[in-house]
Amino acid sequence: GNYGLIILLLTIIIKLVLFPFMYKIYVSTAKMRLLKPELEELKAKTGGDMTKMQQEQMKLYKKAGVNPLGGCLPQLIQLPILIAMFRFFPASIELRQEAFLWAEDLSTYDSILSLGFTIPFYGDHISLFTILMAVSTFIYSLRSAELSSMNKQFKIITYIMPIMLLVWFNNYSSGLSYYYFLANMITFGQNWIIKKFF
Repeated sequence: GNYGLIILLLTIIIKLVLFPFMYKIYVSTAKMRLLKPELEELKAKTGGDMTKMQQEQMKLYKKAGVNPLGGCLPQLIQLPILIAMFRFFPASIELRQEAFLWAEDLSTYDSILSLGFTIPFYGDHISLFTILMAVSTFIYSLRSAELSSMNKQFKIITYIMPIMLLVWFNNYSSGLSYYYFLANMITFGQNWIIKKFF
């Protein structure tokens, strides 16, 4: 069969299995966003007393039914899957010499342009699946930063991460970049469905 379509089906199955956990993350983020004005009021009331602020914050979370670590557990559940995919795609014998769209071999990088010179850590070519994955990650990071109440330092990290992924994945398996790109696109769709219908 076509391994590009198999990767698409694999991604859809994994994302459907993880959907209940993603839903919990989305709901937790939405609740935290709604509580932001009340948290600002608590900060003003308590002044510089961090202990009192934390106690009042925990009371507010308990009253609203929010678990501040509610988004962590689902992310931890996804981590073994991400690591497994990271190890599977480059080592998979089945993907060798298997073409999909512009990628001639899903087990190695999909060069669409040879640079003629080498950029340190990046390589001497441009991989399109890697660019698509990095751009979709950047858009997802922007969207997450807008929706959440994270501090400026963490927001900067979310902007730098797609650039790092672009550098790391340029010489990696195009099947892996394709998988992560699909995962990002399906996550966009899931978030839209949750927002629209739930």
